[in-house]
Amino acid sequence: MYYHYKMNKLIFKLFYNANSQLRQYGRICGIKNYRTKVCGIKPIIFNKNIFFIISIAFLVVLSGGCGQITGDAAKEIPKENARNPEIYFCPREDCGKVYESNIKLANSTVHCALYDINLKNVISSLAQKSKTIDVKVVMDASNDKGQIKGDGVRFNGGQEQLMHNKFCVIDGYTVLTGSFNPTENDNYRNNNNVEVIYSTTLANNYEEEFGELWNGKFGTGSKVKNPALYINDMEIENYFCPEDSCASHIANLINSADSSVYFMSYSFTSEKIAEAIIKKKGLDIRGIFDAEQSSSKFSQLKRLQGFGINAKKDRNKYKMHHKVFIIDNETVATGSFNPTSSADTRNDENMLIIHDKNIAKHFLEEFDSLWN
Repeated sequence: MYYHYKMNKLIFKLFYNANSQLRQYGRICGIKNYRTKVCGIKPIIFNKNIFFIISIAFLVVLSGGCGQITGDAAKEIPKENARNPEIYFCPREDCGKVYESNIKLANSTVHCALYDINLKNVISSLAQKSKTIDVKVVMDASNDKGQIKGDGVRFNGGQEQLMHNKFCVIDGYTVLTGSFNPTENDNYRNNNNVEVIYSTTLANNYEEEFGELWNGKFGTGSKVKNPALYINDMEIENYFCPEDSCASHIANLINSADSSVYFMSYSFTSEKIAEAIIKKKGLDIRGIFDAEQSSSKFSQLKRLQGFGINAKKDRNKYKMHHKVFIIDNETVATGSFNPTSSADTRNDENMLIIHDKNIAKHFLEEFDSLWN
């Protein structure tokens, strides 16, 4: 059942991120432990005979060996002190209520890019807020059933790609994202996750992405301005597909694994990411595929199993809708991005990589509950 609401006419406002683009020095060099190494150079034992040569070589490396970093790119990674991120898992938690309560707290803006929506309470809260503040929603045209209308709603025009995001930015500060669409199925039946993150820097990233979508820029766009930030010393990476090559970031994350790789994936057809997993087969690797999607022609389930990877189908009679990778029990990649070619090269997607053991612990509990 769909619920129909008319959103008041709204004046469009773009919130561009004034912060300049930064790039992490270590990641530009392709280093795994970028905090402690410089351009992949291992410790060298100096002696008197080669000290001068090594000194010159070292200066060359610092000045250009990894690609010179100047100007805006050399700025420090943004750091903020804020409330810790919140993680929710549906259907055991009411993710729709999380969206509703945060929308109701909005004071100035609510900007949402949602692949689908039909939850009555979320639609109602958006409609109510649109009477007094700036509320805008971008949806995928394939899910337009007239359930949400008005000048504050736009669609991707039905191109051969999906506006597959699931995020809202509230008051330029609060970001809600994850695998969850505000729908009856995703809230009450399918396995999903929602992250609520409080950060001006992260919100600026999402506002700029929303601005592109609102202006009809689908399947393309500028690279994210702040691909990394710190919140209370927690490192978070943020990327948007296709412009930020999300599959490469997942593959690199898997390549960095020392002990374990766990994943929960609704649709998994990416050979590139599967290859990265196969190369790590000596580690503790476990993966859960959505049962229905794993039967598709291009699913990587059988290929991974053929290489001895411990992967299996989920048991939810509905959908296992997560898009999650957990590395070494301390790093989590999540968002709307499925490891597929379409998600990487055509669809509008977003992804977070969160480096935090406590956050990883919550996702490990969800993984274990589905695995067992």
